[in-house]
Amino acid sequence: MAENHKFMSRCIALAELGAGTTSPNPMVGAVIVYEGKIIGEGYTSPYGGAHAEVNAVNAVRLAYGEETALDMLKGSTVYVSLEPCAHYGKTPPCADMLIRLGVQKVVIGCGDPFAKVNGLGIQKLRDAGIAVEVGVMEDECRFVNRRFFTRIQEHRPYVILKWAETRDRYFAPEDGSQRWISNKASKQLTHKWRSEEDAILIGTATALVDDPMLDNRLWSGRSPKRVLIDKKLAVPTSNRLFGNHETDLIIFNAEKTAWNDYLKYIAIENFDLYLPQNILYQLYLMDVQSLIIEGGVKTLDLFIKAGLWDEARVFVGDVDWGSGIPAPTLGQLPQEEKQVATDTLRIYYR
Repeated sequence: MAENHKFMSRCIALAELGAGTTSPNPMVGAVIVYEGKIIGEGYTSPYGGAHAEVNAVNAVRLAYGEETALDMLKGSTVYVSLEPCAHYGKTPPCADMLIRLGVQKVVIGCGDPFAKVNGLGIQKLRDAGIAVEVGVMEDECRFVNRRFFTRIQEHRPYVILKWAETRDRYFAPEDGSQRWISNKASKQLTHKWRSEEDAILIGTATALVDDPMLDNRLWSGRSPKRVLIDKKLAVPTSNRLFGNHETDLIIFNAEKTAWNDYLKYIAIENFDLYLPQNILYQLYLMDVQSLIIEGGVKTLDLFIKAGLWDEARVFVGDVDWGSGIPAPTLGQLPQEEKQVATDTLRIYYR
């Protein structure tokens, strides 16, 4: 069992290397073990590319040559954090490839809830006479793909709330001005998070007061799609959101629907009725698998009161204000707490 955990832990670490690139596919890591030694490993390529199992097999071929690799694979155990796919999508089924190679055993972290897989990959392997073990570090494997599981099972993106508050729990000045709470290290970490999620959302007030770009210029990787809640289209096109054409700007409003290249206006009927539910469903239909919300108190509370959040990341700055707009409340204690320079980062899971 210790060996299983060692190799599955490596699968999970590999899977995490695909953060921000695989959506709407899951992040998967694969390790191939021969006589107790890792001979190949891989993780899911950016969307449309090879899956983790294919990359791991190719690593074996590259390291040992075709003939030797095929002999070694027949005596190998393949560890994979998520059930191998059983259907043709952008790539052929990984289960079929493992069967064709004649691997000895497959150890799987957790099953894949996607309807075209959902046990079919496991069944294919077993029907071909390959030994299969399922459920090694299952909770950890599911956590890595919490975004994917939420999208498949709840038909909405995984929602991450993010804000900063003072030690005495104030969110912003009462006069509507801009005033920073968190430090530079926290800001850079926020940009890293943006590179890992599909979309970022704010409301009208944040757009008008902060005039943000909502990119991840302080980190590598692609920037997320920008989502703006702007009922009356009050944010002028001179706002910096409109100047960035590299990623989509999706504007949920009550006035018009119009798609023009990167700029997408989506009108919602009965705008104030079930607004967060409608927004998340529309984003789900657009293949948005995860959403980080960096709006003001009104926007954050909209999703908190609807119970439509999965994770909250709250920076507590090393400062007291004495007055201001109170920060949102989640009604629970944080599950994690860590220091980011002078800030305290508190992480909550609903």
